Amino acid sequence: MNSSTSNDRTPNNPALLDAEELLQHFAAKTLTPLEALQAVTERIARQNPEINAFVTMNPQALDAARESTARWHAGAPNGALDGVPVTVKDLIDIAGLPTRRGSKLTSPSPAAQDAPVVAALRAAGAVIIGKTTTTEFGWKSPGDCPLTGITRNPWNTAHSTGGSSAGAAAAAASGFGPLHVGTDAGGSVRIPAAWSGIVGLKPSFGRVPQWPLGAFGHVAVAGPMARTVRDAALMLNVLARFDPRDPFALPDDPRDWRDGIEDGVRGMRIAVLRNPGFPAPVDADGLAALEIARQVLTDEGAIIEEADVALPDCSIVFGRVWGAALTRVVDGVPAAQRHLLDAGLVQVAAQNQNVTALEVLEGEAMRVQAANAMAMLHLKYDAVICPCVPACASLVDKAIGDPMAALWNDWAPWTLLFNLTRQPAISLPVGVNPAGLPRAVQIAAGLYRDEFVLRIARAVECVL
Repeated sequence: MNSSTSNDRTPNNPALLDAEELLQHFAAKTLTPLEALQAVTERIARQNPEINAFVTMNPQALDAARESTARWHAGAPNGALDGVPVTVKDLIDIAGLPTRRGSKLTSPSPAAQDAPVVAALRAAGAVIIGKTTTTEFGWKSPGDCPLTGITRNPWNTAHSTGGSSAGAAAAAASGFGPLHVGTDAGGSVRIPAAWSGIVGLKPSFGRVPQWPLGAFGHVAVAGPMARTVRDAALMLNVLARFDPRDPFALPDDPRDWRDGIEDGVRGMRIAVLRNPGFPAPVDADGLAALEIARQVLTDEGAIIEEADVALPDCSIVFGRVWGAALTRVVDGVPAAQRHLLDAGLVQVAAQNQNVTALEVLEGEAMRVQAANAMAMLHLKYDAVICPCVPACASLVDKAIGDPMAALWNDWAPWTLLFNLTRQPAISLPVGVNPAGLPRAVQIAAGLYRDEFVLRIARAVECVL
């Protein structure tokens, strides 16, 4: 699939164009938003039955594309993404569509109000084509849920896309539009991006406003998932707008996040992080991806050094954050209906029933300690590079066993640190392994230095 994506980027195949390319064609009147939407929806009709990336399609998308086409015809586009097809993860409210959160226990009634990111997308003229699949309440990394079943990896449908932003990753990798919104509380943008061979950006906490907040509101973010770093930056321009509904939202920063993205890395100081607070596992594919990125950055003039940082055991810290949040979710479900939940979610809640308030507060203190340790590291280094996932995409039928152990062994050992510290981090594809599955590296920068992760990722992307 992706070999054809890289070789056919003409207006005759608009489903495979990047967002920046689509906008150039719209402006030149060599392609219309309506034609772009038709190409994407035809591709979805052919491929989605096997991939299963969508929960529901947006019946208003066609009208939105027609209206955008008329605006471009009149030379009066309305916003930075006018006419560009986008998808939204089904943890996020879209007025008029249900928010099912991957669960049989949620209401099929439509949401009354757009979430902040959806309001921002509409204001920018984007064409929202549908809602993508998620794991139940965003709880895990394998891309399946009780409501919609398995979302499959376009590179090899026997494998998982990863999650919880499973459908967004599958849609991006399949050419179901160029831009997709995911959410990330412990790696749920970056893990599926890594497993699916796309770019996944977790912005700094508060950069992209959210409401209503989910179970992981104090560590979760929403962020772009795309096929290129520049498209992720373009989407961040739209999503990073202050919204008063989110009490954690940062003030507006009116910059174009593409500014400086092509400046390269010469003279930048970048640390290689090999211990994210505990002995996180990584296989030969992950180490190969890290070494490729390290060599590219060295060749491009960056100063790369191994670095140690005195972190607390982040597996314990995140385990308490994750376990307490999911226990609260399960405890809110009547006992007679809990059999409808993902069995692993119920298992996590059972394992955390005896966690005390004091232990949760101790975990929060350790989280702040980790954030301080990373802040001190970034006084010396502009960014860090490290593995993104412990291994390439798992099989869709791989048994989970103990989900608490899977969290820091199989899913999120390399991503959860940056949720705890609230730093920006990006997953960048770095080729494929001998089995043809994508490999990835992770780049993180100091809090609120999102421009550094974009700039460094773009430098590696340009070479590779």
